[in-house]
This record gives sequence, C-alpha cells and structure tokens, in this order.
Amino acid sequence: MAIPDSVVRHYARDAIAERVLGALRAEAGAEVAITPDTLAPLDHFHSRGVDATADLLALLAPRPGELVLDIGCGIGGPARWIAVRAGCHVTGVDLTPEFCAAATALTAACGLDRQVRILEGSATDLPLPDAAFDRAYSQNVVMNVADKARFYAEARRVLRAGGVLALSNLAAGPAGPPRYPVPWAASAETSFLSTPETTRADLEAAGFEILAFHDITAAMHAFNEEMREKARSGAKPRLGMAVLVGDALAERRRNTARAIAGGNLLALEILVRKPG
Repeated sequence: MAIPDSVVRHYARDAIAERVLGALRAEAGAEVAITPDTLAPLDHFHSRGVDATADLLALLAPRPGELVLDIGCGIGGPARWIAVRAGCHVTGVDLTPEFCAAATALTAACGLDRQVRILEGSATDLPLPDAAFDRAYSQNVVMNVADKARFYAEARRVLRAGGVLALSNLAAGPAGPPRYPVPWAASAETSFLSTPETTRADLEAAGFEILAFHDITAAMHAFNEEMREKARSGAKPRLGMAVLVGDALAERRRNTARAIAGGNLLALEILVRKPG
C-alpha cells in the first residue's frame, strides 16, 4: 500500500461534519451560532488547539485581502479562524477526502464560502498554479511526508516572490524514536520525523531564506503538564478532538507527551521567505 493511502486511512472518518455540529449543539444548545470560534474546540487538530493556531497566525502575520494557503488543512478549523481574524482569503488543501468534505460543509455552516475554499490534493503535488499566494502555512503535516524536499519545493512554487511560509512541526529528538501510536501515525511506517538540522537544510535547499527558527519544546512540555494536572482534577473538556478520534486519542496523546518530556520529540515554529 502506498504511503499516501496509508495516511488517508489513518485520518479517514465518517460523517465528520455531522458529528462536530451534533456535539457542539448538544453542549451549547440547538440554537448555538456556528462560527470559527464556537467550532474551535473541535476543529483544530493540534495538541494546543486554537492557541497553537493563534501563535502561528502571529508568526505568519497576513494582511487583509491577501491570499493564504493552508497545506494539510484537515477539517478546516485554522483556515476559517485565520480568514476571519486576519480578513484574508484562505485556500485549504488536504489529502483525505473525508476531511475535505467535512471542511467544505463546516465552512458553509459558518457562511464563509466566499472567504475559504477547500481542495483535495497532495502537499507534494499541489493542485494550484505557480506564484498564486502571498503567504502559506502548515501545521503538523510534514511528519507524514517522506519526500520533504518535494513538500518544501511545492510550497515555494505556489508562493509569490517575497512570500512567506510558516511551519509548526514536530521533529526528531536526540533520544530516539517515540513510542507509537501518536496522533499523526499508528506506527513508524507513516511517520517521517526530521531533526531540526535536517529541517533547516531541507528548507534552504528548497530555496527559502530562514527568518525565524524557534524550538518551542519547553512550552509544549509545560502545556502537556498543565493538561495532565487538569485531568487529574477531573476537569476534562466536554468538547475536543475525542469527538472524532474516540478513545484512541488518549494513548496517542500520552505517547506524544512522554516523547516531548523524554527528548524523543522536539517542537518547532519556523518562518521562511521565498526570495524576490
């Protein structure tokens, strides 16, 4: 089975939009407004949720009216949230058909069809023209991509001269591979972690100028510890990724937290620019 097929199978779920909207309405009432903010506990597939997206938005700094690309958009939570916050137009691309269908439905439910569009496609073969975007970003996607040179080359191709790419990546730490499963992979077969040094070299080889390269592992560890303390106190959030992932999420998050604490994983935030 090809790696992209394995990745799709890892993420695929049925009736995603229906389950997300059903969970939100069950918690907040049938008349709850469907907005990027009310959906945020459910549609940001990252360890720190919407807070991680806010940090990436601050790094990316899009201007109103700009064209922004989300590479590996999932069910579109960050794309919708950034579009509204920054007043920009966001195109999301994702490999998983079920995610694209859910992202399209949730975008329509928010009334953002004219500001956010969703396309099915591969990050290593983006279905987009050259030099089409002012800015691009990707959150926790490259861990599923074996051909990172192609991933970064495609991101550079679709950016205009002077355009920037913001990345939030997990990277290989010095203590060896993490224990699986983790949120992005059930096993090592679909996990492709690079060291920070290799990541930097790959970006430079793709023709990017590195503007910022931050190790945020300590902040990630602090967040994990905070979540663990809340769980011990019984303060479990009613809305979250478990609505879609189910009971398997707990083990995946535990393994990630242990890997962050043990030096198996590092967390990076990166900003690069296409010269011009």
